[in-house]
Amino acid sequence: MDISSQDLVTVGFLVVLEGLLSADNALVMAIMVLGLPHDRHKQALRYGLLGGFAFRIIATLLAVYLIQVSWVKLLGGLYLLYLTYGHFAGQEEGQDRRTPPKATSWLGLSPFWATVVKVELVNLAFSIDSIIVAVGMSPKRWVVITGGILGIVAMRLVAGQLISLVQRYPALVDGAFVIIAWVGLKLGLDYLHTLGWVPFEISHEVSIALIVVIFIVAFIYAKWQGPSGPTSQLTENAEAMLEGREEEE
Repeated sequence: MDISSQDLVTVGFLVVLEGLLSADNALVMAIMVLGLPHDRHKQALRYGLLGGFAFRIIATLLAVYLIQVSWVKLLGGLYLLYLTYGHFAGQEEGQDRRTPPKATSWLGLSPFWATVVKVELVNLAFSIDSIIVAVGMSPKRWVVITGGILGIVAMRLVAGQLISLVQRYPALVDGAFVIIAWVGLKLGLDYLHTLGWVPFEISHEVSIALIVVIFIVAFIYAKWQGPSGPTSQLTENAEAMLEGREEEE
């Protein structure tokens, strides 16, 4: 297997991006299961995450092949740019996601299994952006899968702390979406280059260097902005669940 230092750097950034992009998503999934009885919370979250994790690996493997098709790069790039626009243009609307839905039956399933399926679907839907970013940053399957798996594991191990960090310093997530916009732009330029409309091709080294700069600037800006206000009790309960701590009645 061909391993270079650039591959290791790419894996490292995929882990960081996965953590930043997945932290808030994990919180949403944890809040979804709060609509179940207290003694089923962690079980539903565990089943949902395991199923979503398996679906994610399958989706990643498919994406690695699909991204080799030139027009898929254009669609992927446009999708990432659309996500970036939605993030910066509709942040206030996203706050409604934090309201815990009451668990109900769905498609003939009991409230418990319906919640598990919904958590799996949400996990897969939330992972599409990071999958496209990963395959846009590296064409190597082992790099994409390793970065994604390590990122998910790291997010799960330090979920509560990472969620608190993202909530206290929102500019870190803003920086992640700027990186997403850059990868989307690069995918679009790659497509135009294959058509001969753009005479140059952006190298992997230049792309990674720019990502490093964006992340450093976002980190400095987040520290300069300072922390935001305290989290709500609902958020604290979800964080405790993700960390595996016992919740108090």
